[in-house]
Amino acid sequence: MSKAKTDTTPHTSDNALMDIEDEKNSSTDTSLSQATTDLSHNQEPAATTDSPAPLNEFEDNTNLPKMNLFQIFIFFVLEFGLMAWGGPVAQIARIKERLVIKRRWITVARFNRVYAVYQMLPGPEAAEICMFFGCLVGGRLGGIVAGLGFIVPGFLAMVLLSYLYTIAGLENIYFNASFRALQPVVAAMVLKAVFKIGEHAFVSNKTKKFNHALLLLAILGALQSALRINYFITLGVFGIVYNFWARGWRWAAGGVMLLNYAGYAVYVVFKGVPSPTALALGIATVPDMPHLLALGLVAGSLSFGGAYTSIPFVQAEAVILGGWLANQTFLDGIALGNIIPAPLVIFATFVGFQGGNTYGGLGYAFSGSVLMTLGMFFPCFLFTIAGHSVLERICKNETMAFFFDGITGSVVGIIAVTALDILKASVIHLPKPGAFLDSSALITLAARNTISAIIFVLSFSALNSVKNQYLSIFLVAVAAIAGQFLFV
Repeated sequence: MSKAKTDTTPHTSDNALMDIEDEKNSSTDTSLSQATTDLSHNQEPAATTDSPAPLNEFEDNTNLPKMNLFQIFIFFVLEFGLMAWGGPVAQIARIKERLVIKRRWITVARFNRVYAVYQMLPGPEAAEICMFFGCLVGGRLGGIVAGLGFIVPGFLAMVLLSYLYTIAGLENIYFNASFRALQPVVAAMVLKAVFKIGEHAFVSNKTKKFNHALLLLAILGALQSALRINYFITLGVFGIVYNFWARGWRWAAGGVMLLNYAGYAVYVVFKGVPSPTALALGIATVPDMPHLLALGLVAGSLSFGGAYTSIPFVQAEAVILGGWLANQTFLDGIALGNIIPAPLVIFATFVGFQGGNTYGGLGYAFSGSVLMTLGMFFPCFLFTIAGHSVLERICKNETMAFFFDGITGSVVGIIAVTALDILKASVIHLPKPGAFLDSSALITLAARNTISAIIFVLSFSALNSVKNQYLSIFLVAVAAIAGQFLFV
């Protein structure tokens, strides 16, 4: 992962802090094209005579507007909440273009340093950066209000979609057909996220170069998932291991890793191979309100490296251990999160809605969606209250930086295994237990599984070859329409 370097030279940008390659060909729109050009090269517009260079570009706030809390909320709703299409890259690009390049609230160099800090911390970076700007304009309350302005539009949209999804039901043949086609697209998105997160996760925080030790942690993280070692054990152990390794204490790192696998061997000898439920902690075995809030808090606190990193933790608790959410329904929630203007972790709203509905009907469903969303975003608000200067000191602490790097490296491996599980569930649909299918029905089932596999291959190819911020929305829309012709 990247870490900011302190540089007090006016109007100097640190290119190592922000490398967003996907922005180079994002749109034909003139203003957006100009913005993405600036983003790709980290260039700041030349200062005019009306805007002299500040003495310290990391502290200068002279261009900040005066806004009350209501104005801050409306501003962030209109500028970013309603326009949060295309995932985190597009969201952060828009924030930088609107507030840094165009309005010059802060300098590019300062923005890059801020962005580097939030890349190291759990939670959606776009929401955290909005809160940072809100703090600059209106203090801590301004930060909270700005965060709400960014989150609320997507939250309301997801609540509405969750409600429509629930009342339509998967027994509707047309409804089911669209989501059957969407599931392979989601699998392609999650697998693509593994490579995208790896681009940053395998970069050493100290040398800014590719680190083979972090890649090894990702591979071992995948192995730990395959062995069904609890996710939280993996994250804690690998954070400690990399801390020792990065300091040159190779013997200590190797010793901790050996103890990790020795403990697993002892467990297998006395209790057998862990079941898939061993991956979870049992935070939400029952989807009542306190458990849904707790699930959101844990998932939000562990979302290092991007929104997709929270998927394995929610899936383990709600689908594998809790059993109150079907895997296909879980995938549908991720698909819905890709077609609305919101950070991708908004799928937690859908999970909370479905969990509440399972527990006590629609009244609980709405409450569950609110509580799980609050839990998922609580780390962002906590960081806002703490203040950016505190976060920067934490991230500059060598021990914390190495620990976060180890966690992020291992998370890549965990997501990789989860992506393969999601791929299997989205492509291979088997008959219900005890159901008898004649030869014609078996042929139809095999043909539909083949179609799902083709949709996955085409979607994954498009995600790797086409650079456009709206590609995910396009793929979801096309798949939903195609499903009516392919699976009805």
